[in-house]
Amino acid sequence: MTDRHHLLVYGGTFAAVDDSGDISGVRHGGSPEGLFVRDARHLSRWQLTVDGAVPETLAPVGGGDTARCVLVPRGGRTEPPACTLFREQAVAESAFVESLRVTSNRPVPVTVRVALTVDADFTDQFELRSDHRTYAKTGAVRRREILDDGVEFGYRRGEWRSSTTVTAEPAPDAVEETGTGARRLVWTLELPAHGTAELLLRVMARPHGEKRALRVPRSPRGVTERVRAREAAFMEGVAFPTDWPDLAAACTRGLADLAILHVPATGPDGEELQVPAAGAPWFLSLLGRDALLTSLFALPYRPQLAAATLPALAATQATDTVTESVAQPGKIVHEVRHGELAHFGQVPYGRYYGSVDATPLFLVLLGAYVEQTGNGVLARRLEPHARAAVGWMLDHGGLTSRGYLVYRADRGGLANQNWKDSPGAICAADGTRPTGPVMAAGAQGYAYDALRRTAWLSRTVWGDEVYAALLEQAAADLRDRFQRDFWMEDRAFPALALDGEGRALNALASDAGHLLWSGLLDKEYGEAVGRRLLEPDFFSGWGVRTLAAGQPAYHPLSYHRGSVWPHDNALITLGLARYGLHDEARTVAQGVVAAAVAMGGRLPEVYAGYERGAGEGPVPYAHACVRESRAAASPLGLLTAVGGGV
Repeated sequence: MTDRHHLLVYGGTFAAVDDSGDISGVRHGGSPEGLFVRDARHLSRWQLTVDGAVPETLAPVGGGDTARCVLVPRGGRTEPPACTLFREQAVAESAFVESLRVTSNRPVPVTVRVALTVDADFTDQFELRSDHRTYAKTGAVRRREILDDGVEFGYRRGEWRSSTTVTAEPAPDAVEETGTGARRLVWTLELPAHGTAELLLRVMARPHGEKRALRVPRSPRGVTERVRAREAAFMEGVAFPTDWPDLAAACTRGLADLAILHVPATGPDGEELQVPAAGAPWFLSLLGRDALLTSLFALPYRPQLAAATLPALAATQATDTVTESVAQPGKIVHEVRHGELAHFGQVPYGRYYGSVDATPLFLVLLGAYVEQTGNGVLARRLEPHARAAVGWMLDHGGLTSRGYLVYRADRGGLANQNWKDSPGAICAADGTRPTGPVMAAGAQGYAYDALRRTAWLSRTVWGDEVYAALLEQAAADLRDRFQRDFWMEDRAFPALALDGEGRALNALASDAGHLLWSGLLDKEYGEAVGRRLLEPDFFSGWGVRTLAAGQPAYHPLSYHRGSVWPHDNALITLGLARYGLHDEARTVAQGVVAAAVAMGGRLPEVYAGYERGAGEGPVPYAHACVRESRAAASPLGLLTAVGGGV
């Protein structure tokens, strides 16, 4: 995100505005401006003029859950502006609200003409990405209807219906056509000497399929009160470390973000749930891997996230083989989308199953939830889903036939289907990419942990000793195979992956830390790996890099080949603590917490892998999600690993 692009998020709704609070619909950095709900843009223009001209920005939009800025009409030093405009904006669920206060600066009455140009193009998010793809929309129709107090925009394509309603108080004096499809709301304000007038603008977005009764807050202040109440309720009862205030602050900020980063979902019986959204701007939806890891980090503090995530993913678990969506019986969904292109099958992401690791992570979270809460009710309810997930790992997943979880590049979707899912992320040290099936190291660790935890559930909750013994043997066999096939003696480190011929991809990568978290490595190997991750080529000072520096494939600004990910580091820290490497765990935690402090308290999805220097902060990654659930939950994972001690 650039400094001209400011993100407001609430639940499944986000708005991106510029420094002056305007929405022009153009791209600034990683995403376009607009108001987005359920993968569609419900406001594409929201541009203010005063007396026919764009005002100057006196105080630009800053950070926070509301966007506040101060504007003045254009003028010069010899003629101070006649008025000042104080603009405040916020988003709520399917809503955008603005308060515009216009204050006269003159000792005599003045007339000010305020106009707001608005439009809704209902563009699908996938059309706005930088992949230069185009999508046919045969029969699509847009409409505009003038209301007594505003304007309504509508969109129809076959059975698909959506709308955006803009209303104002007081009502505009006129609603004008612009010749572009947009509409211009106009007010003529008569201000007394040093007087003030206020406009309240409210936008309600109704995406396709929305059946709830939506209510737009009256003002941005009402949104702020709602956000604060939601954050306070979510954080109630959580004990933060008193001896490490920076970690406590990172946990507080993370929990506050998690309180807002929720999207609706349904469970196996149709029950309504709220689950962690992956992140804004591009992934404000349910992503299986992201929701599972977020829930795992938060489990000791907010087990209700797991209690919602598990049934939501059970409800979307695949039951058939569907090539286009990479679905196979028992597989846990990677991504759920609700936009127009997904609805009409023009992108495969309505329910997309291109993930090799969401299924084992589902089992890991289910076992961890029962262990943490002592409550076996959910595990008994989801027993058929858990057994189906194990069945997928053994059958379609490849554990029985190949000895490992395997994925193949999906021509219509993702090339890599582990957490490092960018096209070149899985590679050898020289950057060479694998061909054919891929067996990623981290996924094998998750599978091992999933088998062991499900064996424990089978024995303690389901009362099936035979099934438990079968899973324990499968886990032991996987551990033996892995240390034989993945361990690189010349590097004293596990390979990042094996290719279809069983050849090791010899890049030194942070995924080895995930093997510590899952407990797949023997103690001697695990300790060696843990210490290696703290060497300078891996540890930047801000965290462990995804790929060790010095390798030809390394790039500090690559998405997965040299950057630093907070959630990756939280898993590594938990793994270090598991193997008794507590000093190393604290070192990693200190680096990530320092990065959070340097970036204003909030951890982004990812930041650059440059070495930490004196007086320098971490370098941002240009296209990172700035509000991401895994990153928000990562300080909680650090807290669990180090117990709050500096």
